[in-house]
Amino acid sequence: MPAFRQVGEKQLPNPILCMAWSPKRDLIALASTTGELLLHRLSSFQRVWSLAPSEHIGKEITALAWRPDGKILAFSLGDMKQVVLCGVEKAEILHVFHMQNPVSCMHWMEVTEESSALGSFYQSEDESKLFLPKLASLPKSYSTTSKLFSEEKSDEIMNLLGEVRLNILVLGGDAGHVELYAYGMYKIATLAGVSGSCRTLSLSSDLKSLVVITEAKSAEDRAEICFVQLDTGLLSDCLPELTRMARKFTHISTLLQYLHLSLTCMCEAWEEILMQMDLRLTKFVQEKNTSTQVQDEFLELLLWGQSSPELQALLMNQLTVKGLKKLGQTIESSYSSIQKLVISHLQSGSEALLYHLSEVKGMSLWKKKFQPLGLDSAAVEAAITAVGSFSLKTSELLQVIDKSMKNFKAFFRWLYVAMLRMCDEHVPPELNKMTQKDIAFVADFLSEHFSENELLFDRKGKYFNIERVGQYLKDEDEDLVSPPSSRGNQWLKFLEDSTHLKESPLLFPSFPQKSLHFVKRMMEKTIELCLQKPAEVIGKSVKEAFFLPLYSAPRRSESTQHLFELPSVWNDKKAKMHNVVFCMPHVSPHKVYLLRKGSDPSRHIPNVVASLDLSHHRDAPDGDNADPRPRGVYGCLDARFYSNETLTVVLQGAEEENGRSVLAQLPVSSSLSCQSEFNWTPGLRLDQQSASIPCQDLVLGHQWRELEGMKAQFVAVNGIREVACVLSENLRHLRVFEMDVEDEDDEGAEPQNDAAERDAPDAATAGQGDESAEAIHDEDGKTEERLESEETSEL
Repeated sequence: MPAFRQVGEKQLPNPILCMAWSPKRDLIALASTTGELLLHRLSSFQRVWSLAPSEHIGKEITALAWRPDGKILAFSLGDMKQVVLCGVEKAEILHVFHMQNPVSCMHWMEVTEESSALGSFYQSEDESKLFLPKLASLPKSYSTTSKLFSEEKSDEIMNLLGEVRLNILVLGGDAGHVELYAYGMYKIATLAGVSGSCRTLSLSSDLKSLVVITEAKSAEDRAEICFVQLDTGLLSDCLPELTRMARKFTHISTLLQYLHLSLTCMCEAWEEILMQMDLRLTKFVQEKNTSTQVQDEFLELLLWGQSSPELQALLMNQLTVKGLKKLGQTIESSYSSIQKLVISHLQSGSEALLYHLSEVKGMSLWKKKFQPLGLDSAAVEAAITAVGSFSLKTSELLQVIDKSMKNFKAFFRWLYVAMLRMCDEHVPPELNKMTQKDIAFVADFLSEHFSENELLFDRKGKYFNIERVGQYLKDEDEDLVSPPSSRGNQWLKFLEDSTHLKESPLLFPSFPQKSLHFVKRMMEKTIELCLQKPAEVIGKSVKEAFFLPLYSAPRRSESTQHLFELPSVWNDKKAKMHNVVFCMPHVSPHKVYLLRKGSDPSRHIPNVVASLDLSHHRDAPDGDNADPRPRGVYGCLDARFYSNETLTVVLQGAEEENGRSVLAQLPVSSSLSCQSEFNWTPGLRLDQQSASIPCQDLVLGHQWRELEGMKAQFVAVNGIREVACVLSENLRHLRVFEMDVEDEDDEGAEPQNDAAERDAPDAATAGQGDESAEAIHDEDGKTEERLESEETSEL
């Protein structure tokens, strides 16, 4: 009876570059060469959804990583130099941030250390909910122009925070560039000085060290693979303070994303049709033959009911009664939508920003605890001031909207009646009544907006600017075309006359000449500077603790895919050790090497390096009916840590024995039970002293299975869910196994038949390369509620 039960098989239309199992569910994420991201379920390997590549998210996926709670999937884009956080439930892109270099590897870990300080923080972390209202959801009409985000996004954006327990996304790229992001959002460290490009990395769960496997160019023009251990003791020593600071900054980063989406909604609510009145009046000024001003033309119509032929042609032929009515309704609807978004989204979001920044300021003043992390009170104060300026600008916009709505409503009501009279149509009685106060209000509006002195100039000549809201929503550096008038403002006059208040740090600057977009960008830059300082300080504290050149190998061409290649790194949380598995086929093609190093760089570990000989089998069949062991000499194609004690490997026999592939589980303890200890000679690579590395014979037992009809090459495992996925040499053929269940003799063929029936719809769906996240579908019709219920039952 074969070991491991096969539960699924699939032939995919495009080669697979990355595989990653979910840490909490029986789900596996796959990335293809076309840039498509696929999510499959273990059961019969059914597809849950697919995210097609697009111009917004790039087409070259280079790495995958799951958040420890399994709700967010991170993937990197080499062509766009971006990292994307995708919600698993609805396949929605929640956050995108740019990198200086393309990301080649990533690791998302969760801190397991406990302390009394952290326990109290976990319980009190949600105190902000007692003081701040819940942020309003974004309108359903959103995403008409942006294809990155879909409707009802605010709840999803806030879910980026995840659990309170600290988790860190570690990103490695070319030129040794490494960055650490708390909760996958806030950059807490930027590391430089790691020689070579990163191939894989792992941050220990106690935050004491970071292991990076690098590839550098050797003197012989070959690729030199090295093991680098970096001391991250500052993160471990200041874990309670780091968690508090990172959590607050993650709140702030999430709120900035929320404000950005809210402002995008406002820009979409403002329509170009609102400029129609300005364009008509500008054309009227350019074409009219009379010397009278536009203001006089409209005042004559207001006071005497008479108009010039030019004005009458403008109103009746170009603007029209129907067009004026539509324009008035559009302006009222658009202004009302923008007004609601400012009140419910921008102002509430900026209030939440001020709250969290104020708490960060309190942390920065506790210098004994937070100064080692680089928290600067002056930078935090500057960020608070910038948020205050943004709040003032939102209040200013509300005043402009309110005034514009009143002005346009009165003006359009009067002009509508005047145009009805021009064409001898019936005027409704409720519109026919106009008091002296109404006439004075319209006259003031005409005097303020229609005067020749109010005309603006550009390279095309004079133009009108009656519509005053749109200028606040333009993402430009220029000053406002028509800034609000400060005449009669008693508060501003009082400030000008007061020498002490004028320069007071307690007052937020207002920037009356700038747009809302400009002030928002200024606020984001100031907050970014505030967030950068801790990342620089923490990054400089990280030092190299151990360096071991492993082996050299022929350099590959840039077109060669190497995303699955060894070495593979594993962090043993229980023993607090880093484990590395690798092969040196040019030295010992039939050996697997294991390297162990304590997460604490100062800790001594015996048997740092050991090897396992795949050409010698110590075990023999037990009885006549026992399964025969795989005879012959094997080489290791791929190896991944299944657990702290077990290694999952893909073995390949010699060509003279038909080169059959074998999936096996190897006990790590047997290879590390060597009596002799390896003594590393400094200055030499590991492959140059491989003869002195302790070696043990292969012990397979019953934990192996021959992969018939498949030329296997790579494997991805999840020891918690007890599953493995084997990928063929051509990167298209997949088989999925439950590792702790023995297979029945006739069960192996059943998934293969099912897979053949599913290949056709899979290929059809994969062809939808230009669809965005809205086209994501669930093949078996399951909703996200079903996913959640399944997760609960699984756990």
